[in-house]
Amino acid sequence: MRDLGAGFSYLIKGQRWVARHGRWFGFGLIPGLITLVVYAGALIGLGYGADDLVAWATPFADDWSSPWLGLLRTTLTVLVFALGLFLAVITFTAVTLLVGQPFYESLSEEVDRTEGGEVPESGLPLWRELWISARDSIRILVRVTLYAVLLFALGFIPVVGQTVVPVIGFCVTGYFLAEELTAVALQRRGMVLADRLVLLRGRRMLILGFGVPLGLAFLVPFVAVFLMPGAVAGATLLARDLVAPPADDGDGDEDQSPSPSPYSVNTD
Repeated sequence: MRDLGAGFSYLIKGQRWVARHGRWFGFGLIPGLITLVVYAGALIGLGYGADDLVAWATPFADDWSSPWLGLLRTTLTVLVFALGLFLAVITFTAVTLLVGQPFYESLSEEVDRTEGGEVPESGLPLWRELWISARDSIRILVRVTLYAVLLFALGFIPVVGQTVVPVIGFCVTGYFLAEELTAVALQRRGMVLADRLVLLRGRRMLILGFGVPLGLAFLVPFVAVFLMPGAVAGATLLARDLVAPPADDGDGDEDQSPSPSPYSVNTD
């Protein structure tokens, strides 16, 4: 539970950072606004077309009597839209980060600079950074899609599908949101996707504390756009502490509380 609260605190710290640096807040809004317009159009289209899609996919139910036909197709329509919304929340961050790679790289570097210490740079050309980000985002999307299909199927289980499954869904959403956001800072530190996932699994509750509230907030229209700059800043602060060497408590022992992960950064 302590890690959950600590994870949420990074989200707050990130929002405070951009509030103190208004120019960077406005700078970080641009990619989110572009992506929001595209996603809003896609979700509106899904909202209008979900019932037709369900009717096309369930021809076997055409002869069912009322109320079973309506109950089946209404339930499936709601689930299809919920699945689309779930994927939108997950992929919004990845697409926004891809669109805004130069913006968020600069913002993340500025966070490192203002917080002191080393300011890592990838040293890669922009096209290479975009390729790595796109490739990793596709890999994450494949994982998320598998979870989404599984959770979609489990949603048909009475009671469990309406209680436990949504909670698991939000946890999955939050975890991968955190992965996408921390990737901005961790990639600059030479960490590949596999290494980042190992690092985050070692502090799962911390990551959920950061990502789940953010995922819930992203469900509110327009909120994702305004939270993205602070989310990138908070994820950078989180990444800094995750890879920081353990602090010495003065007794010759290492204090594990700030960053108990003994993970060493892979710079290959």
